Amino acid sequence: MPIKEQLQPYLPAAALDYCVQLWQQNPFQFHLSKKRVSKSGDFTCRHGHQPRITVNRDLTQLEFLITYVHEVAHLHVHQMYGFKAEAHGTEWKLKFQELMNPILYDHIFPEPILSCLHQHLQNPKASTYSDTELTRLLHREDPRTARMVYLADLPEGSIFDLNGRWFKKGRLKRTRILCTEVKSKRQFLVPADVPVGHAQLTLWG
Repeated sequence: MPIKEQLQPYLPAAALDYCVQLWQQNPFQFHLSKKRVSKSGDFTCRHGHQPRITVNRDLTQLEFLITYVHEVAHLHVHQMYGFKAEAHGTEWKLKFQELMNPILYDHIFPEPILSCLHQHLQNPKASTYSDTELTRLLHREDPRTARMVYLADLPEGSIFDLNGRWFKKGRLKRTRILCTEVKSKRQFLVPADVPVGHAQLTLWG
């Protein structure tokens, strides 16, 4: 399937031609992935093979756009520096900023997302979801995610569902929260900005 047809259902219309142009300038295999908890996209390149980029198909259009450009930036850096550059080091940060610049307009990213994104791009992180405010703004723009409840919003001690497993919220450890799985009693560090379901704001005995 042509790249434009693959991308069209998942991108804001105003950004489609630009994303196709990025592919035309540096072709790569593109794959739509099912939901992955650990990542929203990735870039891989093996010797003797065409580079490959995947993006989760369940993302909102603006999340999809940012993730797509994020991964294309990895492609550009790899073509320039090979494996010498750090995955999300200075070279990638500068390239990501450069590739995002042509689409930083309010007909693509409405306010206040645009202002928040400008701030985020001053020092972009390995994951957009590390920026809690930007993540929430992106989700509020999409009816599928506008009413999401985030782990950071729950009181300590609350019980919540995450991917079909029940956890009890513990203490914040920098950007992650120490949570205990109710069934196994095992502890996990969960990103503070992860959306959760079926939250119960009372302690279980």
